[in-house]
Amino acid sequence: MSLYSVGDMSQIHQLRRHSSELKSHATRLADEMTTGAKADTGAAVRGDFTALAGVERALASLGSFAIVTAEATQFAATQQVALGTVATLLGEAGPMLLSASTSTNPAVIAAATGDAAQKFATIIAALNTNTAGRYSFAGTASDTRPLAPAEDILAALGAATAGETTVSGYIAALEAWFDAPAGNGGYLDAAYDGGASLAPFPIASGERVEIATTAAAPEVRDLLKGMALGAMISQGAMADDVSARAALTRAAGDMTMSAAGAATALAARVGSIEAQIDDCATRNSAETAALGIARTAMTAADPYDTATALEAVQAQIETLYTLTARLSALKLTDYLR
Repeated sequence: MSLYSVGDMSQIHQLRRHSSELKSHATRLADEMTTGAKADTGAAVRGDFTALAGVERALASLGSFAIVTAEATQFAATQQVALGTVATLLGEAGPMLLSASTSTNPAVIAAATGDAAQKFATIIAALNTNTAGRYSFAGTASDTRPLAPAEDILAALGAATAGETTVSGYIAALEAWFDAPAGNGGYLDAAYDGGASLAPFPIASGERVEIATTAAAPEVRDLLKGMALGAMISQGAMADDVSARAALTRAAGDMTMSAAGAATALAARVGSIEAQIDDCATRNSAETAALGIARTAMTAADPYDTATALEAVQAQIETLYTLTARLSALKLTDYLR
């Protein structure tokens, strides 16, 4: 009968290797208990990563959409607040201008148009609203204030209407300045410092939302005409002709009343965009949650099985420590008789 023996050093190395393996196994099982996911993803999906990769790609896309949706929400919300302010100010100024235009008292016209001048500056400030370092009415140049200060706009408008001596000519010159194409020295050159309209925001797969309104848009310029006219009257337009000033004030009131309705309609349009973004964000969030559950199901570690395996490993470690202690306590003299 052959006898095989294991040397002391070899035995020590074997015990250390077993101890290391058991500790590593216990650590892995403890991590699985904590995270609820298998440490070996390949084993969890049985080597077929196709479905898991598809889920991961979808989650990555939804994460990108979430960032874009947040940005679109910020732009739309900022525009909504600004347009709400504009609509309120126009609604207040219009009736005051119309009422003042029927008075023969120059002081009444001066008071109404002075109020219009103040509100014009407030409207310009509202359109220049900056949120998180971005101007929502500046288009692609969102890091640039879209409109020049109100006094600079009125100075440029004053130069454009300086030679007019009739009410109709003055109004025509003012409207032509606001409506002039870029390069003709009008509003787009003297007042607007922003860029082109923003590209549509991709907020979901196959779905985009357009927040294209800038301070250069014709509908925004129309909002400013009546208040700008009132401000020009306040600064002395046709100062020597009371009846002409009354007629200009009447025109300013009509423009402002019309603009108030247009501002409300524009705000409603932005509101519908906000609703679309919100609906899309809700759908994306629900899809993200569903995909997260699916991913968890693919890689989840069964709590009961993991706990049972961990207890078994702990028992093995304790047994190994017991054997190690006993082997370490062996003495040759105990076997010598």
